[in-house]
Amino acid sequence: MSTSGRGLHGRVLETLGPAITVGEYPPGSVLRTDELAQRFDVSRSVMREAVRVLESMHLVESRRRVGVTVRPKAEWNVYDPQVIRWRLAGADRPHQLRSLTVLRSAIEPVAAGLAAKHATAEQCAELTECALGMVANSKGHRLEGYLFHDIAFHRVILNASGNEMFARLGDVVAEVLTGRTRHEVMFEDPDPAAVTLHVRLAEAIRAGDAGHAEALTREIAEGALHELDILAP
Repeated sequence: MSTSGRGLHGRVLETLGPAITVGEYPPGSVLRTDELAQRFDVSRSVMREAVRVLESMHLVESRRRVGVTVRPKAEWNVYDPQVIRWRLAGADRPHQLRSLTVLRSAIEPVAAGLAAKHATAEQCAELTECALGMVANSKGHRLEGYLFHDIAFHRVILNASGNEMFARLGDVVAEVLTGRTRHEVMFEDPDPAAVTLHVRLAEAIRAGDAGHAEALTREIAEGALHELDILAP
């Protein structure tokens, strides 16, 4: 969830959250809300609201007479889109991108196979539209336009799978794709082979060919991992 529009505690989060996820405050560190309120020049109530958000992400826990303690990384809600965004902005970006891309390679092929069985006519049309949008933005360094259609394409597949657990991963996939683009872990123009695979995948899902849809999605995932080997080793 974006902190834009959250006001003062959003500003605190956008500084404190990344500081925790990059290790500036190691696990076990104790943060004093009064000291943080002074540092950020906000009221204690604003600081408490920011801490509540961090608690919801399992980044910290509050205890009376102790303060706010940074939790071990193993306890963080690593599926939270904002945590993903913060981690991708840090030095651990290559590891984070690889971890998330491996997750996608495990989930999305199965989702694509299910989408071939369950996608509605409207979802098939939307997939085709997204794929054509990717083609239209695949040359001329138009990565933002490409990203818009790429995110929409993968959201449709996850939703069309008919599995609500897969569908909830739409924001995770969006953060991965956005992070690759914003942090320049992408070629200036997308790999033409990858663009073609997305078009073929839309066609396979529309044709109801689950096996082919799954195989094409695995090929897309393998290509994404190969790009990381080159751009974020």
